[in-house]
Amino acid sequence: MLTRYLLRFDVGSTAEAFVGDTAIAGRYHYGEGLEGFNFKREMLTLSQALDRIDAACADRAASTVYMGSLPASVFVPGFAEENRLALIDRSIEPRLWIGNVSHVACHFDTYDNLACAISGPRRFTLYPPEAIGDLYVGPLDHTMAGQPVSLAAGNTADDPRYPRFAAARNRALIADLAPGDALYLPKLWWHQVQATAPRNLMVNFWWDGFAAGPDAPFTAMMLAMITIAERPEAERAAWRAFFDHYVFRPRGHPLAHLPREKHGILGPLKNNYGSVRAMIMQLLRGR
Repeated sequence: MLTRYLLRFDVGSTAEAFVGDTAIAGRYHYGEGLEGFNFKREMLTLSQALDRIDAACADRAASTVYMGSLPASVFVPGFAEENRLALIDRSIEPRLWIGNVSHVACHFDTYDNLACAISGPRRFTLYPPEAIGDLYVGPLDHTMAGQPVSLAAGNTADDPRYPRFAAARNRALIADLAPGDALYLPKLWWHQVQATAPRNLMVNFWWDGFAAGPDAPFTAMMLAMITIAERPEAERAAWRAFFDHYVFRPRGHPLAHLPREKHGILGPLKNNYGSVRAMIMQLLRGR
């Protein structure tokens, strides 16, 4: 029934699918020693993917298939109109995640997320952002699907390569979703997602309710890595004080001692975003 319903909307758009041998049991991850991956990537239409998913349900020796983050407007136009969620603004597009049994590596998103289980149960294992140092995160530029992942989460509890993971594991939260359940995930929370039924569908919504423009905090962090991360310790500590003062603001606005009309570009961001961005672009161009 799920396949028939989705095919009503299929327009033949193609997307990358993960295809895994039975040996990996749906755990899409790196290959040995981080060399490549333990699955193949294929470009499939939704119809082709659903055929392969159904085939794997019927034959345990068949390869499993997983397709994620499919924008509804591109792959199943009309789906969003039939499945509106009153909690979510109509401008936020739903995305579909379909497949067989799957174990998606522990990662984070830079958007707030509402994940809705539609067909098949899902288990989310969550870790707070501050657990990052105990998760043994992999490379930033060699990933399964764009986001860095934890190398420790999902391994055996006593893996000697990841001794600090015990601290993260003790802070884990587990949410089991049945069809019809939804889970709100704040941005930057680490989450491992397991789908345990032979055939699964999840729909999610991503948004950033606090974005002032196209620039993203992750981009700022990457720039800070090349400008600050390998400077001497004393200098890094000094810059940390500056970041706290101007960015994280534990004591309030950095120019609170001046009249508001004297705050310049540190006035309300909605009024100064363009000016600050222009100054940054000028600095990056070396002018």
